[in-house]
Amino acid sequence: MGFLDILLGRTKAVAPDLDQLFGLPSAALTLQAAAGFTPTGTGAVCFASVEGGAFAQAHQEVQELLDADAERTGPPVEVSRDEYGYSWLVSRREPDDLPALVSDLHAVNSALEGSGFGPQLLCSVAGFQDTGQRRLGLVYLYKRGTFYPFAPLAGEAQRRDNALELQVKAVLADDLRIEQDLSRWFPIWGAPGL
Repeated sequence: MGFLDILLGRTKAVAPDLDQLFGLPSAALTLQAAAGFTPTGTGAVCFASVEGGAFAQAHQEVQELLDADAERTGPPVEVSRDEYGYSWLVSRREPDDLPALVSDLHAVNSALEGSGFGPQLLCSVAGFQDTGQRRLGLVYLYKRGTFYPFAPLAGEAQRRDNALELQVKAVLADDLRIEQDLSRWFPIWGAPGL
């Protein structure tokens, strides 16, 4: 970063650090103890689809890699598309097997990044819920290397529980690299598992 960058307020982009995802299991323990939220066993990686054979091949290889897991119980990895045109690769594990889910999310991100499709990666999300059936997603922003909580309210309207999101931010400040710029806490309406 140069002198002009400092004067003009420009900052360098944070490099993605996929190993941050491995902080989710310990953060889940903190989240359960402090706020009563437990993992749902569902996680997903969101990416912008690209036309072409290379992306289709990379996407297929990632799905085959995750589907080949002999210890996977339940449905295989699935791909869905949201109303905004983004693709989601969804993995489902037992709720108490968050480390395996995190490994799935890491593998998807790493494989797409390794195939040259890092710019298409948007975010990863792991789902949580409490005994009152409130939903919460811990969202990892690929391009920022940070997490933020997303708490959609139940019902048809697209509304968020901002108070819960700020509570979770405070609770997990020591466990995860939390995104400090609240304007980057984008809603992920229709995300699988939320």
